[in-house]
Amino acid sequence: MDNIKVFALGGLDEDGKNMYVVEINDKIFVLECGLKYPETDQLGIEMIIPDFKYLIENKNRVKGVFISHGNDDVMAAIVNLVKEINVPIYTAPLTAYIIEDKFKKAGIKKYNLHRIQRNSKFKIDGIEIRTFGVTESIADAMGVAIKTDKGFIVYSSEFIFDFDVKIEAFKCDITNLANIGQEGVLLLMTESVASTREGHSAPKHKLTPIIESYFEETKDRICITMYNQNLFRIIEVIELANKYNRKIMFYDDELRSFMKEVEKLGYYHVPAGLEIVKSKFRNEMENVVVIISGAGSNIFKKVQTISTKEDPLLEFRPSDTIIIASPSVPGTEREANRMENGLYKEGAKVYATDKKRMFSMHAAIEDLKMMIYLFKPKYYMPVKGEYRQLISNANIALDMGYQADKIIVMDNGQVATLKNGELEKTYGKIEVEDVLVDGKASLDASGMVLRDRETLSTDGAIIVGVVINHSTKKIIGGPDVQSRGVIYLKDADHIVKEIGNIMEKIITDAVKNKKYDNMGCRMEAREVIGKYVLKQTGKHPMILPAIVEINSAE
Repeated sequence: MDNIKVFALGGLDEDGKNMYVVEINDKIFVLECGLKYPETDQLGIEMIIPDFKYLIENKNRVKGVFISHGNDDVMAAIVNLVKEINVPIYTAPLTAYIIEDKFKKAGIKKYNLHRIQRNSKFKIDGIEIRTFGVTESIADAMGVAIKTDKGFIVYSSEFIFDFDVKIEAFKCDITNLANIGQEGVLLLMTESVASTREGHSAPKHKLTPIIESYFEETKDRICITMYNQNLFRIIEVIELANKYNRKIMFYDDELRSFMKEVEKLGYYHVPAGLEIVKSKFRNEMENVVVIISGAGSNIFKKVQTISTKEDPLLEFRPSDTIIIASPSVPGTEREANRMENGLYKEGAKVYATDKKRMFSMHAAIEDLKMMIYLFKPKYYMPVKGEYRQLISNANIALDMGYQADKIIVMDNGQVATLKNGELEKTYGKIEVEDVLVDGKASLDASGMVLRDRETLSTDGAIIVGVVINHSTKKIIGGPDVQSRGVIYLKDADHIVKEIGNIMEKIITDAVKNKKYDNMGCRMEAREVIGKYVLKQTGKHPMILPAIVEINSAE
């Protein structure tokens, strides 16, 4: 009898940072390892990733990490995980290429990466694994089914149902899904991002109907912004350029390398003679489609650089038609708005795709119903989304006849336990926190760095410096008080003087009572000075006391 635990280390009640864990007895299987972009008030933070503490503590039990596709919200934190533990990674060939490229850039040479097919069946440490292809914004997307003695645990990944897909690497194998459903599904986990959207996402996920008129009407150059990882729409743009006899130029070298890998895998080939290589591109060229691409907020920063005439290759012209086909994602809204404002100042014709007309490639209500119908799970668990989206997804299952006790809605860290195929009534708990990544390697799981930055940005800092004799502990320099962003020193002599007096008194009293300790005195000074400044100014700045001890002959 299998003892099964299911929980999330990220991805519940949030957009991004997806990581789900399935434990079957003593074996741990991980689904996804993604990031989330920071909010505008999370100062200086590059990205937010899941808390790997549980996996690190149980690293010998981790049998595999499955990455469903090549988008950042499900795989971009894999670099950070592999730096901590060298876990076996299972993914499809195109996603494996993206991951290996990230490892190369991060200087990671030792890793355990397995390339698997989208529709396959294999075993890991005696546990049967099935994968099934789904239609997503990038090729090689797949869902995962893990077999237990009471049926499969199925994770759908992100998906839509689009029966007009021509490229094999984007197709969904309905037969494969139905076969897994017929064998029995204990638990189905599906995405919730678009669970409030009526109908199916197809065909409104397509870019072509939205922008084709621009290709048809304008005779001048077209510049279009795209996300590197949205291969589905990049191919749409290439096909439109080919249809209207326009050349294309890939502005971003990373996208060009990515397209070469797509061609190498046989998924899609850029039509011969269509592309102008970057080295031969000239800004005066007409009838060209320039594809400006990037990841996250990086795409918006690139366009800003071009619009301010700081780019050596490309300069926007008033005759250009500029299409923004890279809608902002959570955490990038500020950069997106700044970019759009900059483009309008250039006087070019700017068109932004409307989210109401062009849907993101996430499962809408009827897509989710179809997935539930195909798998017929005993239990249903909404994942991937904000809490309102999880509830909306749960309501879809309720509408299909599922009882509330068969639907699992949880927060990150809550643990659902299934014994003998039945869900226990009480949930367990694992402590998880957001891990804030500052730069390439500095991690802050406690949030202290962010809180310090928030304090500095709102209330400023006061630095109090004192120099004392190392041997006698007598003050021989200072106190020196510096204020940044708190008070104007010339207008607050009495406050500055009293801060110095407090610092001096704390040190002399400690020496007198033979209780002097450098760290202890600084902590006491921080507390007392903080209370005094709050009382005098109404502000709560960061207080930074410094006691420098030097050897000095008196």
